[in-house]
This record gives sequence, structure tokens and C-alpha cells, in this order.
Amino acid sequence: MGQLCCCLQVDQATVAMTERFGRFQDVLEPGLHCVPWIFGTQVSGHLSLRVQQLDVRCETKTKDNVFVTVVASVQYRALVEKASEAFYKLSDTRGQIQAYVFDVVRSTVPKMNLDDAFEQKSEIAKAVEDELEKAMSNYGYEIVQTLIVDIEPDVLVKRAMNEINAAARMRVATQEKAEAEKILQIKRAEGEAESKYLSGLGIARQRQAIVDGLRESVLAFSGNVPGTTAKDVMDMVLVTQYFDTMKEIGANSKSSAVFIPHGPGAVRDVAQQIRDGLLQGSFAHE
Repeated sequence: MGQLCCCLQVDQATVAMTERFGRFQDVLEPGLHCVPWIFGTQVSGHLSLRVQQLDVRCETKTKDNVFVTVVASVQYRALVEKASEAFYKLSDTRGQIQAYVFDVVRSTVPKMNLDDAFEQKSEIAKAVEDELEKAMSNYGYEIVQTLIVDIEPDVLVKRAMNEINAAARMRVATQEKAEAEKILQIKRAEGEAESKYLSGLGIARQRQAIVDGLRESVLAFSGNVPGTTAKDVMDMVLVTQYFDTMKEIGANSKSSAVFIPHGPGAVRDVAQQIRDGLLQGSFAHE
């Protein structure tokens, strides 16, 4: 019905190209238009003004001879003031953009090492965008933005890179584990040394307390009982301790005891041996 009435509706973000007897006549913007087809005027086609996106996969080689696949995403749109050029000058817009992307990527990435290519994706994208902007502006298109969305090395290269990274992390973990074990051993040794030191102090204080108690007992007994000597007091103390020990061995039913010939008179021999040992130690020291 619209064609019969010579009326044409152009949708939003779209323009229509009209020709008269095969020659370009005008660009129709969105809205309702009258196209007198009976006088040779007709619509040759429509052109979208929306931003379009083209993803391009390009295989190339880096400076260190690693083959990679670069994925570039190009966002572009036709300019309304150059709509006729965008419609008539290019027959395959997407193919033209793809060719320029291939050319720029394959001339830029081979100048970089693999690691540099990952770090300088923005520079690759900037080079592609500049070249496309300069070329496509002559055909009525604007390059909105260009992104390098991915750089994919060969599968074997990715596996090798992962193994290198894993080995480096394992080396660091081993060093940290060894350092922790070293610290643990040092702290354990310090703790054992401190424990032995404190145990030695306790034994020394215990022996000092025993000696002090014996000395006070000898002095007290000698003062209260006239005519007794220090030797008599020590013999009595040893006899008392001897019977206390025997009492404890006999009272404990679960103790393991070794029976040897003994008697109360043997205490005097034990005392004599102790005194002889002390005297020999004193002479050897002198």
C-alpha cells in the first residue's frame, strides 16, 4: 500500500538511498517520505547507522618465534553525512576492515616478544585503530573503538608456560617450607636448652637446700648434745635416711627392688666411703 501511494517509512537509526533512473538522488533520514516511483525514483537500499562490531581472529608470529592467535574486536558505524559514500564505495565493509586488521597485526606483533605482546595489548589496539580510522574515513565509516580481547599462544606453548610458572612457584614454596622448618628446629633447640638450664638450676638449688639443711641439723645437734662430733651426727643422719629408703621400698608394692647384702652396720662403711671421696677430691683439686 505504501508503494502504491508513493510513501516510504524509514526506521530509526537507518537511512535509505534513493535513485532516479539508476543515478543516486538523495539520502532519506528516519521518517515518512514520498517516493514518486512513477517518475523513475526508487529506493536502492538501506544503511544502518548503529554501532556494529566485528571480531577478527588473526594468526601471526612473535619476535621470539611463537605462533599466536590475536583476537581483535572492532566497533564501527556509518556517518550520516557520508552515508552515500558508505553505501556505494564499499561492497564488503566487514571484509575490508578484516583485511586492515590482518595487515596491522601481522606488522606489529612480530616486533614484540610473547611477554611484551601480552603487556602491550593496548599499543597493538591503538595501531589497529589508527590505521582503520585513516582508511575507513574515506569510505564514510567511523571507528568507534578497537580492542585486543585475547592473545592465544599455541597449546604446547601455553602448557610450557604453565609448567614454568608452576615450577617457579614450587621452588618458592620449597624455600619457604625449608625456612619454616629451620625456624622450628631453632626454636625447639632453644626450648630444650632453656629446659635443661632450668632443670640444672632446680637440681643445684635442691642440692644446696639439702646441704644447708644437713649443716643446720649438724650444728643444732652438736650444740644441744655435748660431746658429740660432726662425724657422729652425719652417721646418724645417714642411718635415718637409710631406714627411710628401705621403708619406702617395702611400702610400694609395685616397685622393682634389687636385694643385696646389707645391714645397719654397713651405714658406717657408706659414710666412710663418702668422706674418703670428699677428701680425695679436695687433694686432687689442690
